[in-house]
Amino acid sequence: MIEKINLENILFLDIETVPEEENFNVLDETKQALFDAKTKYQRKDDFTAEEFYERAGIWAEFGKIICISVGYFTFKGDIRHFRVTSFFGDEVKILKDFSNLLNNHFSQPQHILCGHNAKEFDFPFIARRMIIHQIAIPMKLNLFGKKPWEVPHLDTMELWKFGDYKTFTSLKLLTNVLGIPSPKDDIDGSEVAHTFYVEKDIDRIITYCEKDVIAVAQVLLRLRREDLLIEEEVIHI
Repeated sequence: MIEKINLENILFLDIETVPEEENFNVLDETKQALFDAKTKYQRKDDFTAEEFYERAGIWAEFGKIICISVGYFTFKGDIRHFRVTSFFGDEVKILKDFSNLLNNHFSQPQHILCGHNAKEFDFPFIARRMIIHQIAIPMKLNLFGKKPWEVPHLDTMELWKFGDYKTFTSLKLLTNVLGIPSPKDDIDGSEVAHTFYVEKDIDRIITYCEKDVIAVAQVLLRLRREDLLIEEEVIHI
């Protein structure tokens, strides 16, 4: 039962990704051919590989992480806070800093990672990029040999499914039906690459990423039938 989980043991997170290079033509011929083969099914005959490259950020083999935002609850008596911070800049530094956070502060058996659609996207994407950069995978992301009930991950989309495997529910939709302020009031995922490469506005992306983290925490509170966070309880570090 999620109501029995101590909120202070959960690290909420979200990542933002973009194509590894700004333009398809920067890739060498081998990587171009591999991207063409990888995306042939998704593209069908509607787009060329070059036209489709703006979506490359959804694959760890062709994308990179530009921001990881995290949040966690703290309680002092009746006072509740939700602390939010972000790692951004060079991808290697992002991954190392995030790994240090997990290893130093969220590595105990009771600690859990939580995101929206994170089991399908965020968690494996982070792990794959760590392998590509030869960074040791923290215990909380290394699932080798673990039984399903031993995996220390919560996924708010999975919780909302209640065993229904046929549907995808976006965070924007879920916040709407649960009466939570939408985190998607500025850019959305399809605009992150343009915001990063063309507008060069990483601060806007960080804000967007942190809003998603807060929204995931709000969804979990709703699922536990607890009061939502108010603005004064959220602290940006």
